[in-house]
Amino acid sequence: MTAAYRVLLLDRNPGRAALLEEALEAEGYRVASRVASNIDLQAEVERVRPDLIIIDMESPDRDTLEHLGTLNRNNPKPVLMFADASDRDTMRAAIRAGVSAYVVDGFSAGRLRSVMELAIARFEQYQGLRDELEDARGKLADRRDIERAKGLLMQRRRLSEDEAHRALRRMAMDRNLTLGDAARALISALELLG
Repeated sequence: MTAAYRVLLLDRNPGRAALLEEALEAEGYRVASRVASNIDLQAEVERVRPDLIIIDMESPDRDTLEHLGTLNRNNPKPVLMFADASDRDTMRAAIRAGVSAYVVDGFSAGRLRSVMELAIARFEQYQGLRDELEDARGKLADRRDIERAKGLLMQRRRLSEDEAHRALRRMAMDRNLTLGDAARALISALELLG
């Protein structure tokens, strides 16, 4: 299963990067790209489509964290960071930027597989929570718009709440829309009419 993992490796130190790449390949992972700087990390991720990003550096700099933050918003991937710096603020900034696992004191070949699996598991857990949050926000927005659309129907057509709900549901079914989308369409149409 690990052979399927494609890794993007970011390390400014060629010697250290070569050792890490060797350890990854010994574990059955494939280094799809090895870069020495931040380049355009988003473009490189889109080009390579890695399953995991590994960053090995003494201390993550502001540019690296900004690139990771952008990547986490636009194209989230599990990120494992090996670093020598262990200060609390740097670790917190890295986690906020989307780092799934922050390992202090550099990489160790003996624990490579376990920390990679940890990074992937934490990423998947976070993505699951993120998806649940987006789903809850969507449902809340639908509920708000449905209530507003019903209120407008009740006011303009002098319908009861049940009648307004049935009318909105009928509109959704006739147009093959969700109830929330039908409510938003009705609100837009009524706002245009004034």
